[in-house]
Parts: sequence; structure tokens; C-alpha cells
Amino acid sequence: MNRTESLPTVPTAGPPGTEPAPAPVPEETRTGRDPRWARPALAGLLVATALLYLWGLGASGWANAFYSAAVQAGSQSWTAFFYGSSDAANSITVDKTPASLWLMALSVRIFGLSGWSILVPQALLGVASVGVLYATVRRWYGPAAGLLAGAVLALTPVATLMFRFNNPDALLVFLLVAAAYATVRAVETASTRWIVLTGVLVGFGFLTKMLQAFLVIPVFAGVYLLAAPTGLGRRIRQLLLAGLAVVVSAGWWVAIVELAPASARPYIGGSQNNSILELTLGYNGLGRITGDEVGSVGGGGGRPGGGGGGPFSGQTGLLRMFDTEVGGQISWLLPAALILLVAGLWLAGRAPRTDRTRAGLLLWGGWLLVTGLIFSFMSGIFHAYYTVALAPAVGALAGIGVTLLWRARSAPGRWRRFAAALVLAGALAVTAWWSWHLLGRTADWHPWLRSTILAVGLTTAALLATSAVIKEFASGNGVQSDANSLVNSETGVAAGPGAGFAGRVVRWVVPVVSVAGIAVALAGPAAYAMQTAATPHSGSIPSAGPTGAGGFGGPGGRMPGGGNGQFPGFPGGPNGTGSDGTGSDGSGPGGTGQDGGANAGGFPGFPGGGSAPGAPGGTSQDGGTAPGGTPGQGGFPGQDGGTGQEGRGQRGGGMGGLLDAREPSAEMTALLTADADDYTWVAATIGSNNASGYQLATGRPVMPIGGFNGSDPSPTLAQFQRYVADGRIHYFLGGGGFRADGGSNASAEIAAWVTETFTATTVDGVTVYDLSSGKQG
Repeated sequence: MNRTESLPTVPTAGPPGTEPAPAPVPEETRTGRDPRWARPALAGLLVATALLYLWGLGASGWANAFYSAAVQAGSQSWTAFFYGSSDAANSITVDKTPASLWLMALSVRIFGLSGWSILVPQALLGVASVGVLYATVRRWYGPAAGLLAGAVLALTPVATLMFRFNNPDALLVFLLVAAAYATVRAVETASTRWIVLTGVLVGFGFLTKMLQAFLVIPVFAGVYLLAAPTGLGRRIRQLLLAGLAVVVSAGWWVAIVELAPASARPYIGGSQNNSILELTLGYNGLGRITGDEVGSVGGGGGRPGGGGGGPFSGQTGLLRMFDTEVGGQISWLLPAALILLVAGLWLAGRAPRTDRTRAGLLLWGGWLLVTGLIFSFMSGIFHAYYTVALAPAVGALAGIGVTLLWRARSAPGRWRRFAAALVLAGALAVTAWWSWHLLGRTADWHPWLRSTILAVGLTTAALLATSAVIKEFASGNGVQSDANSLVNSETGVAAGPGAGFAGRVVRWVVPVVSVAGIAVALAGPAAYAMQTAATPHSGSIPSAGPTGAGGFGGPGGRMPGGGNGQFPGFPGGPNGTGSDGTGSDGSGPGGTGQDGGANAGGFPGFPGGGSAPGAPGGTSQDGGTAPGGTPGQGGFPGQDGGTGQEGRGQRGGGMGGLLDAREPSAEMTALLTADADDYTWVAATIGSNNASGYQLATGRPVMPIGGFNGSDPSPTLAQFQRYVADGRIHYFLGGGGFRADGGSNASAEIAAWVTETFTATTVDGVTVYDLSSGKQG
């Protein structure tokens, strides 16, 4: 065994009746004692990752315009920066905590507003995540394990997607990987400082994506409680301090928001009562688990007739991570990671409590299982890109498991050696088969790759197993008597003709097998990752890989069953039909069907709704029906075309600006920017995505009525009327928004009032209402 890959795990015994001393960190894993190839290899990995994540980054433009508009607002207003407001006039926040926006807004303040300046911090977070994962795995398992772990993370398709996108997940992943590193350091010496740092990092994870960051807390705490080399009482006290660190690092911002008067801050987007606590525990908390998310449009498991997930969520169940929507994003090495986790725990056996081999496996395995199972069974809104949170754990288990099994091939114990080799071969064969299966979901995309991976993978696995048989055959005939002679046989140095033949075979075959095995295992995800990096992505629900790989992504987003990317009957989807949608009071202009149309119009039932195709009808929560659609298949409860709450038609037509921002014409931009200094908001429109396109084009605040889904009571009709009377809003723009599963009627009431009170004009296909005539005084 190469000395640089040894792993002492047995702690030093202390005096009788005391806890064992901490197991020393192997000298060869410390800085400066790695093999000569380790640092150049790490540099190469980081440079390659940077190229993958940074090359052509600006092609995605605003990416998720919902967050880009908030970044723009934060670069113009420090108040908007602090709260994460959608607009610089601070009408409403995004529906997340704002930490991820802070980094991007600072970048925009330095480099100016562009898609590149928004996305570069995300890409750099990806490179940093790979580097920190390497450092974490390397400390206990050596540089080879760290490099493989980092490469798996870098090449996971959903990681390539999200580190080139502006959703909060990039910062969340970095903070959780950094927290895992702090946990590893804490376990080594029972360090209070390091375990408290773990709590601080997880707390800032909450400020990035709320309760998702807390999924790792029981795992990190459990590993520390099990393996830290100190007394139980001290371990418990240290964990309590770490818990306090979580509360303080996450709670300071929450406390400020909750204590600030509502009149002195923006409305909390995603909540129905203007409360960050409600948002945390409801829409972005337990509602994601149960499906009971008031005001949401996804999920489904928790609402009547929702079954096992809604149209934004897919089907719940144990195999969700492998299905057509999610599988191509994350699952390439997931079967191997699970196999290697079990094998690694078997190798650890009945090790002492403070054994680091087992502690590391429990840390990464717990992360994978806890987070993966919650993702698999949550009935609320779930998107395939959430699974980027699993990528570090999959990478770590792959690197650790392969390294442990490779070392075990040369360890004492004939059957242990043989079993380790067979498990490695089996994991490789399973990975090759699963890659073949995943690539079959896009069978027309480089079909040669699919068959090549399967053939080379199975051949390599067979050679790996055969080499083990040859070694053990030679050993069984008395040629090799112990582990040392076995190691020597791998270099071709052993006594006897049998050992010499076996040694020569192993000497030439094993290096080729190892390189080919790693290449085959990474070929499928690497191909998807490169395709993802070469493709611009936009919209609210991106997805990695080529079209047909499942998920919602692609440029602008793909929807299951939606042909070109949307629901049947929605923009971009087939089977679209016209709608005579009605507004909340049963009035409003109807819609015109336009098969495959872009999001140029809006919702029939709103002013300007008219150029999006009608949605298949549904049923209301109260069983009523409404004009605006024929009851049929595919409708959301409470959505038109079909029905609304209490049988009222709230919306007809298509998705409008729910998932994608508009790109206004030069004529529309000129209209909005004229006399812009005289108004707080140059325009107001339903829904944050609809507003974001106008805001990014003009550089001026646009009020997103109702927040992301158009379902938040911000502003109320009375507030909106007061803004108009005070001359603070210039135009109302038709289209956008989407309300389902309860929530406020305020956006529909505002739309109806505007329709009744002001005269409509059309600019570049968009219905525009000039509100300046409503100014009083």
C-alpha cells in the first residue's frame, strides 16, 4: 500500500476510565505532505471546473429574471439589498431569504448590471465548492479520494446547471460543504470553535434558502455526538453552543424583519400575512413537505385531487430521484454511491467510537439519505434542480468508497480482498448500466455514447473482477503468503513463476482498468454537463441535459407533457385552445387561442389577457364551474380556463409571466421610461416574473402585484388605489400572474378595477392602461 494513502483510524488509548485521545490526522494529508502529483491535479481540477462554469456564461442573459430583477434592485437601493426586494421602490420581497442576492448585487455594484456580472459569483461559488469538498474528503481519506469527489461534484449535470444560474442553490451548496468541512475539523480534536463555525455556516444557509439548509443539522450533530474524542457531557454542551450559533446567525435578520414596522419595509413575498415566520414555516417550510402551500401553483400532494405531487413536482416515492424528471440531473452515480456507502461501513466493521472512516461515511451518507428521502416524499413544490444539494454527498461517497475498496484489495484477509474487488467491479457495472439507461431517455442524442459506455464499462468491470481472481488464485497456491507479497505482486516483484505471471498481469491491467473505470463512470454525466454549459438557460424552472432528458428546463424551461416546454394548452405547448376567461367579477376580455404562442399576452380575465392559449379546464375547490374553459383534463384546482374558487373564473388562458419574464420591445421600453422620474413605479403588472422583464429593460422599478404567483395581498386594492391617486404609478400592463390553491384575490380585484376605470391601449401586443389620469391633487 502506498504510504500516502494510509488511513489510521484507531484512536490512541488514554488512561483507564478516560475517553480515547483523538486519532491523529495522517501526516501525509497535511499541506505539503501530499504526493507530488496531488497539487497539480487539484489545480487542474479547479481550472477545468472554472472553464466549465465560466465559459460562455453571459449567453443565459438574465437567467432567472425573477432573481435578476431583485439583484438589480439591490444594486440601486440598500434597503432593497437588505430585504431582498423585487424592485428598488421596495413594494415586495422575493419569496426567499436574501443572502444569495447579496453576493450578486455586490458584483453588479462593482461591474455594472449584466447577465455576466450576476452569474459570475455563482460560477465562482461552484469552483469554491469543488475545492472545499476536495479539502474535506482529503483530510481523512487522502488526495485521490478528494480529487474523485471534486470531479464528481463538478461534472454532475445539475451542479453545472445551478453554478451557471442565479437561483439560491449555488450559495447553499457552498455553505453546506463548508459546514461539512468545519464538522470534520471539529471531530478531529473535539474543537468547540469548529463545531460553532458549523452552526454559523448552516445559519447563513438558512439566510440563503431557509429550512432546506437545516436538513443536514441532525446528520452533522449526530456524527459529532458519536465520533468527537471527548466526554459525552462536553459533546452535548458543544452541540448546544452550535445550535445557538445557528439561531443567532440565522435569526438576526429574521428578528429585524419581524420587528420592523410593516410600513417601514417591503411586503414579505410568498406570505399571506406579511410575515417572514409564516413564509419560513408555511410556503417555504412544512408546506413543502405536506403540499399545503397557500398561494402556490405547484405541489399537489396536499391539495384535493393532488395525488402524489403536482405538475411542478412530479410523483412522490422512493424512486423519485431516478425518474424521468430527476434522474438525468443527479442520479448518474447515485446507485454507486449507495453501494459504496454500504461497502465502506462493512469495511469499517466494529471500529472504535471515534473511528474517522466510519464517521466520514456516516456524515456523507446521512446527508445523502436524509436529504434524498425528504426530496423523494415531499408533496409540495419540488423541482428537479433542488437535487444539486445531493451532489456533494454523492461525490464524497464515490471518492471515499472507491478509495477504501481499492486499498482493501491489498489488505490482509483473503476474502476481504476478494470481496472488495468484486464490489468495485459490481459498482462500476451498475454505473455503466444506469448511464446506458439514462442516455436511453435521449436516444437520438449522440447514440454512440450510450453503447460505448455500456460496452467499455462492463468490460472494465469484468477485467477488474478477473484480476482479483488471478491474484487470489496465485495466493491460494501458496505463492503469496501475506499482504506484503500481494502488494509486491502488483508491482511485478514476487517469488515464483505463478506470482510473476500474476504480478505482470496485474501490473499492466490494473492501471488501465482504473483509468477506464473512472472515465466510464464520469462519461455520461460529463457529456450532459458539457451540453448544459453550452446551452443558454432561462426561466424559473431550469433543467440540465439535452431536450427529452426530463425535468422542466432547457432554454425557458420544459414542462412534462408540454411538447415544446409547457403544459398542454399553455404557451409553447400543443393543444392550445381559445378561452372566454372571466375576471373575478365575471367580466373581462376573453382570450384567443394561439398554438405554440410565446408569452406575449396574458391571462384572459386580466386586462390585456388575450394572446395566450387557453388551459384545459379543471374544477374549483368548491366544485363550481365558470366560463373561460371547458372542464376537462389537466386543470389546477381553482384555476381557469376552467374554474376559480367559489366557482368564479379567476384566470383563463396560458401561463403568462409566471415562469418567464417578458422581453419588452423598444417601443414599450421607450413608453415606460418617458417621464420615469415623476413616478415611484413606471408600471405595475401581475406577477413578479412579468414585472421583472420590464424592470430589467428599463432600469426602473416595476411593481409586481401579488408577488411571484400573483397570489399575495400586496398591494391590496385600497393601497393600489391610493398609489394611483398619489401619482406614484404610471402604467398598468396586462398579462402575467397566476393564482391557484387559495391565496389573496387582491390582484384580480386590482385588475378588474383598472379595467373598469381606465382606457386600454395596445403597445406591441400588450394592453396598457395609463393611470396618470387617476392622480388626485
